[in-house]
Amino acid sequence: MRIPALFLAAAAASLTLRAGVFTHADAAALRARLRASFCIPTPLPDLDARVTRRFRPAAGVAAEAVTYATELGTRIPAIVYRPDPLPAGKIPALVVITGHAGDKYSWYSYYTGILYARAGALVVTYDQIGEGERNASRRSATRAHDTITGDEEMGRRLNGLMQTDAMQGVSYALAQPEVDPERIGVLGFSLGSLVGALDGAIDTRPRVFVLVGGGNLTIGPGHWDAKGHAMCQGYAYGSLTFLGDRPAYVYALQADRGPTLLWNGRQDRVTHQEETPDSFYADMRRRTIALRGSDRNVFEYGWNDAGGHRPYWVTKPVALWLQRQLRFPNWTEAKVAALPEIRIGDWGKAVAVGDPAVAAEARPDGTVALDDGVPGYAREELSVFTPAQWEAAKGPYVMEAWVAAARAAEAAGGK
Repeated sequence: MRIPALFLAAAAASLTLRAGVFTHADAAALRARLRASFCIPTPLPDLDARVTRRFRPAAGVAAEAVTYATELGTRIPAIVYRPDPLPAGKIPALVVITGHAGDKYSWYSYYTGILYARAGALVVTYDQIGEGERNASRRSATRAHDTITGDEEMGRRLNGLMQTDAMQGVSYALAQPEVDPERIGVLGFSLGSLVGALDGAIDTRPRVFVLVGGGNLTIGPGHWDAKGHAMCQGYAYGSLTFLGDRPAYVYALQADRGPTLLWNGRQDRVTHQEETPDSFYADMRRRTIALRGSDRNVFEYGWNDAGGHRPYWVTKPVALWLQRQLRFPNWTEAKVAALPEIRIGDWGKAVAVGDPAVAAEARPDGTVALDDGVPGYAREELSVFTPAQWEAAKGPYVMEAWVAAARAAEAAGGK
């Protein structure tokens, strides 16, 4: 079965929207078409969540090692961070979508968990497909999903899995009785910024999305069509060309859902931000407003002038934006503004974190994060399973299980 030709022809024939008349009903119809194109299950799979252990990774933070279901019978291992003690009343939640080769072991997943749990939020961090405990060798930074080959449909399925994984993280947060369903945020870095851009155009449950190390979507060919990452991003973003102005439609759908922030380093050469001037974002925003007929919730954007390709939601400007949107109960804007800062490379040396990515942060353009005294961690502290447990349980977790199921679904012409 070749969904692309059938889907795109139908979509192109039915897409007759004009600038200024993009209604909520239009958005709902387009979301349904996009969801079908990316083979995202409707409804989402039952979570079937299981807690394997509870621990305290830092003062003021409680954590759980959990697993829950994603698509095609496969499962996700995750570490969920909570404030301890819980504040009075409902609390916000954040879900982290990592970049290429990222997972729950990545320094920024852990740092985000501790920093924002202390702020008063629940934080869900999980393994990207092919990494960590979803890797056949239980290793990180493998980029294993880049070895998947196939046609456009398989590429859309892979990006759709990544969107489903993020949606299931949101579902997990919403299932927790202490979480306020009106204060959910999703954070996407690098590849995660593309997954987050598409996910936020489809999933209406989160209030806010923060996209860093990306967000520079193009009408015609651009970084996100890059053939170097055809399977996880090129085929997926390329399949949206029927929209015409792809960025305007994606961000109009985002605005129909809620606020979005794009934040980048001007020296980011990974996603070519050094070639993406303010005028690019200003024009993309203008076109989105014209399509919607309103500037309500249309994305905001900003820069770290000296920064490179970094997870900027741990920095002060983005934390302040999140505070205004989600109202972390243990923070105020004044408290965030007064927090000291630390270069992540210096933090890694001080706490002896072994993530190789931390060493890269020691460069002059390294992340300057909020410094709340986040302690170090050892890799196995962030494992859901012991090595022996994982060997016995790994069947539905590893990438190969999803690939086999996805190829079978593709061959059968179904979801």
